[in-house]
Amino acid sequence: MIVSKGRAPTSGETLTQIVRAPELRDRVLITLGLLLFVRLGAYVWIPGLDVVRLQAGFTGGQLAGLLSIFTGGSPGGLFTLGILPFINASIIMQLLTAALPSLETLQKDEGEAGRRKLAQITRYVSLGWAILQGVGFSVYLRGFSNGTIEGGLFIASTALALVTGSMVVMWISEVITERGIGQGASLVIFLNIAAALPNTLNSTIQLAQRGKLVGIVVTLLVSLLMVVAIVAVQEGSRRIPIVSAKRQVGRPGLLADRQTYLPLKLIAGGVMPIIFASSVMFLPQFLAQSTGNPALATAAGYLSPGSSLPWVYGAAFFLLIFGFSFFYTSIMVNPVELATNLRRQGVAVPGVRPGSSTAAYLSALINRLTVLGGAFLGLIAIIPNIISGLTGIPVLQGLGSTSLLILVGVAIDTAKQVQARVISQRYEGMVRQ
Repeated sequence: MIVSKGRAPTSGETLTQIVRAPELRDRVLITLGLLLFVRLGAYVWIPGLDVVRLQAGFTGGQLAGLLSIFTGGSPGGLFTLGILPFINASIIMQLLTAALPSLETLQKDEGEAGRRKLAQITRYVSLGWAILQGVGFSVYLRGFSNGTIEGGLFIASTALALVTGSMVVMWISEVITERGIGQGASLVIFLNIAAALPNTLNSTIQLAQRGKLVGIVVTLLVSLLMVVAIVAVQEGSRRIPIVSAKRQVGRPGLLADRQTYLPLKLIAGGVMPIIFASSVMFLPQFLAQSTGNPALATAAGYLSPGSSLPWVYGAAFFLLIFGFSFFYTSIMVNPVELATNLRRQGVAVPGVRPGSSTAAYLSALINRLTVLGGAFLGLIAIIPNIISGLTGIPVLQGLGSTSLLILVGVAIDTAKQVQARVISQRYEGMVRQ
């Protein structure tokens, strides 16, 4: 995308445009309504469960902390699996697309039809993952049965409910992406994390009552610094000046006051590397709880925030975020396509020959930016673990820091999409006049 300098709409202008523009207002209302439905569905309890005993046994566990990112802390609800199978399926499909030429052709060469085929395949993979995770979690939930449904019937009915709920959430996320505002899957995760914030605040208040005010102040300062850091990472970009061949040959002074550039983001994938890394870190805990295998439980223990060897968890989480930053950037940004589009539009990077030379230049620059962005994002995610260990307050430990990063990142991405639609509506109004 080529960008020229211009003033972004203010918050007041954005709200005014949302109220006045029917299409934009409808998109906002659709998004809010569907997110409310997802939240309510989390409290539709699966039949046959002893809800009180389940909530008591689930509170404070490592699996509970992991699952709260994707479910909002409702372990026995219809939407317990939430968007997790879809996230896992997306990771698998992106890996397969990079490995299989046929899928890569669908993505790059067949346009919108190819993307629709990939989306349909992703849905089928999501269904398969939902069935596997639904059955596994049903085996775990069998220990919290109230006795009205027993044995295999309990597992079958619970798995069916979980799979159905997951498919509904996946459909809702797609509707939000297509007809609402923002990226549907990210907003569902944002909602679930936000729903768990009151419990986090309550635990912080309890710690304050025990006299750990100094530690809480330190933790709050760390939270503030994390917000600033994630905003810097999300907003950070390298602006590549570009010039038009016509402007160079013709009348250079005519548009001198409008500098045009190609922005390359520090992290092209935004908050998605953190979401993907969190879903991968979730799997060992999920498998250990579902199967009851001692070996899996031991391995999962090392990969949990409360591990006796916290550096193992920190290193694994950092490497996953760093790796997914590279992987997602390779999918989102194609330097060859960028160079081709620049050439077709008759623009070039000063001092770089159009075509393959521009592609090589952009590729090297994107790799350097991703190294910096991925490393910075990974460090932001694991440094709070160290701070929490020093203060003795686990509010930001492990997945607490991840949740904060996702909240801020998704909020920034959604705000940008709203602003982009406001600007689009403004230009459409100018054209009609």
